[in-house]
Amino acid sequence: MNASHVSGLSRQRRSMRKLLAALVLGTAAIAASGCSHHGRKALKADLAASNVTTIGVNAYLWRASLDAVSFMPLVQTDSAGGVIVTDWYTNPQNPGERIKVTVSILDRDLRSDALRVAASRQVAQGGVWVDAPVQAATVQNLEDIILTKARDLRRSSIAR
Repeated sequence: MNASHVSGLSRQRRSMRKLLAALVLGTAAIAASGCSHHGRKALKADLAASNVTTIGVNAYLWRASLDAVSFMPLVQTDSAGGVIVTDWYTNPQNPGERIKVTVSILDRDLRSDALRVAASRQVAQGGVWVDAPVQAATVQNLEDIILTKARDLRRSSIAR
């Protein structure tokens, strides 16, 4: 990923943190307000919706992961095991570098620790692809994008 892409991901990550903080504060305010019995039922239904598993893993994380890596060629997808493996992807704007991603969904709940992203990067040197380090921020940004998209999918399905 090039520097402008990573910078854009960083901005998106900051705005998502603000949104998440606002949601946490809003949820805490509702809980502290002594909401009615009906309000508690709605809150329980909302919490239960985070565990949607018509496949082997959390459906929101699965869909968000597929969406996040949809621009890359896929080598393997296993919805029962929660694994997505991409093939090498070369950004047309940076043909001397390529990246490969593995996304693992580890749980049926929509939680940040239920997602692991691993990436490999190679650069072209003398006509040969050579392994190169991946910036930790790249993996973290991709995880944040997937989690944010999964939460958005969940919210939109509850709002219906």
